[in-house]
Formats: sequence, structure tokens, C-alpha cells
Amino acid sequence: MPKFLGMPHFHADQFRAGGPDAYGNPPEREISDGTAPCRCCLKLIPEGVPMLALAYRPFAALHAYAETGPIFICAQSCAPSGAALPEVIVSSEYLLKAYAADERIIYGTGQITPRCAVEDYAEALLTRTDVAFVDVRSAKNNCWQARITRD
Repeated sequence: MPKFLGMPHFHADQFRAGGPDAYGNPPEREISDGTAPCRCCLKLIPEGVPMLALAYRPFAALHAYAETGPIFICAQSCAPSGAALPEVIVSSEYLLKAYAADERIIYGTGQITPRCAVEDYAEALLTRTDVAFVDVRSAKNNCWQARITRD
């Protein structure tokens, strides 16, 4: 069974403390309308609750494949959902891409995947020995949603 991971908590804590985002800017403080997905706990941020908006790059180093995009996180510390398919995976489809251990995209793995097939496609990719992880991105806006690893 694939394991869904959000942003590491130490990254979220750095942003909550005012640390710079992927573009060197401080996170922007906003109030959730109830539909904002936290990329740390992988839950929807309740309406009226403070959240942070920032540019996030879920890769260890800068390189051609290290995509950056806008995300939201809870402004206060949060705990992972623990769900097999996280609460934030609510859209009808997602872009899934497999990456090698060196964080490079494995060509031919990128696929727009219906929500109901996200786990199955990720599991199929993770059976390959060249795949280290799979990233889930918005099919419409390319925002990073979660990382999927072997359980």
C-alpha cells in the first residue's frame, strides 16, 4: 500500500517561524475559506482558521526538475492525517509523476490520473526499482499536493 506524505514538519515549522519560502519571501498569512488544503497535515484547513501561503519546492536541491509552486499550510502546528488517501485529495484528477533517487523525473511516468485511480497508479509505479517516490500535483494548477512512497 502506498504511503502519502505531506511536507516535513520541520519545513512547516521553519515557515511558521517566518522563514523564507522557495523564492526568498516570507509566507503570506491568510484566513482559510474552508477549502484550502494543508500540505503538511494533508487535511483541509477549516473555515476561518489562519493559514500560510508560500512557494514550496519539495526537493533537496536546486536543479532542472525541482519544480516550485504555491501551497497552503496551517498557520499553527498540525498533525498528519494518517489516512490512506488524504483528505486533501478531493479533485477529480491529479498529475502523478515518478522520480528517481536523484530527484529527477522518470520520463514516461507522468500521467493525469482520476482520483479513484491515484493509489493504484502510484502503487504500480512504486513496484519499479528505478522509482524512489511519486509526487501528486494538481492536474489543473500543477500545485504540489503530496509525496507517495513505499509503505
